[in-house]
Amino acid sequence: MKIVIVGAGVSGCSIYLSLQKHLPNQDEHNYTIYEAYDTARDTTFRERPASTEDTGSATLVVGGGLGLGPNGLNVLKRLDSSLYQDVMRSGYPYSNFQIKGANGWTLMKVQATANVKGQEMDSLAMSRHSIWQCLRDRIPNSAIINKKIQQVIPHGGALGRHLITFVDGSSPVEADLVIGSDGLKGLVGVGGFHPTTESLQRNIQPGTMTITFGGNGFFGYVYSPSPSSPESIITWWSTFGMEECPDPKTADKAAITQDLRDRHANWQDPVIQEIIKSVNVETMWPTWTTPELPIWDKDGIVLLGDAAHALPPTSGQGSAQALEDSESFSLFLAHYLKKAHRNDGDFSERDAVQLAAKKHMALRYPRVKVLLEKAQQRQQSKKKMNLLQEYTMYIILWLVGKLSPANPAKAVLEYDMSEEVQTVLADEN
Repeated sequence: MKIVIVGAGVSGCSIYLSLQKHLPNQDEHNYTIYEAYDTARDTTFRERPASTEDTGSATLVVGGGLGLGPNGLNVLKRLDSSLYQDVMRSGYPYSNFQIKGANGWTLMKVQATANVKGQEMDSLAMSRHSIWQCLRDRIPNSAIINKKIQQVIPHGGALGRHLITFVDGSSPVEADLVIGSDGLKGLVGVGGFHPTTESLQRNIQPGTMTITFGGNGFFGYVYSPSPSSPESIITWWSTFGMEECPDPKTADKAAITQDLRDRHANWQDPVIQEIIKSVNVETMWPTWTTPELPIWDKDGIVLLGDAAHALPPTSGQGSAQALEDSESFSLFLAHYLKKAHRNDGDFSERDAVQLAAKKHMALRYPRVKVLLEKAQQRQQSKKKMNLLQEYTMYIILWLVGKLSPANPAKAVLEYDMSEEVQTVLADEN
């Protein structure tokens, strides 16, 4: 079977590795990843070419840092233990979210841990580039072709295969399965990394991600590991609402930096104050989400990760859900391909692809929908509000902290994608 993956970001790389691990008869499958941007895996954000075409590259430090919960980490652990260890070494473990108000109040604390087979597992803070690099290091260069796809024509090729055309006019290619995993850049936001000082260390709780809400935006920070010390760098981000999104290529960086300082000038957190006084903003990106798509597959063309459901950053689950998608679809496809190989033509590889996609969406859609709805609710708290609205938000968050269970995120973080798939397959027998 010829398999084409569109996009070499976190989702594209993870589905490649997952298919390689799970599909039967590997010598019968051919894999190609098409990535529009030619970026070496060791390229950093500051080293990328200053062209107007590269700002969407899935392989760069777009978005800065991210948090990966135990549900996503365990997908990596099941996929490849050495990959999991590399990711863990690249990140900073945290066990709690501390939710604060701009007035300095601590509104609630939420556990960021999950009990996995009797052991507590923390969440992990890391740069987006780090997790991508850990995945990309395990994919041979020969599997990735730098070309921008123009169109995918369902069953437009010989023998009913899908036909893929390219922007550069080069010869089309055919595929039995096309997986769209092309990501989106991910209100507007600025952020980056800041060296840790003695005063910052005094005010940051180890193993904690701090999230602060205010009437004119949102500010978060957490330690981020570096080779010299696991607590020598701080990842920070500020997200806020604007009437019109600026163009990141032409935006006035000095004005954006000053706006950051003005916006948080009265926020009562010494960490925020120290960061905004010394930082110079280098990047600014819009936050995009996809509309709720009614289907993620059609006739052997399957969407995974951001291509299917770009969650707002407030979900804290974007990368984890891309990883869950990869594991889910790979396991379903592996199961039905084995059935196709046993049935001698009564059940074809094409049938296997279509049934795997159908089962995958039936399992994944309800979970992603709940995460999206909760993230959209939190997204509203980042828009500008008056004083009454701001303090009403504080009271609601405080009450939620008092009345909610010890770990309200438990169901999300302890979710085992592999077990869920096996449960679905067991019910068929």
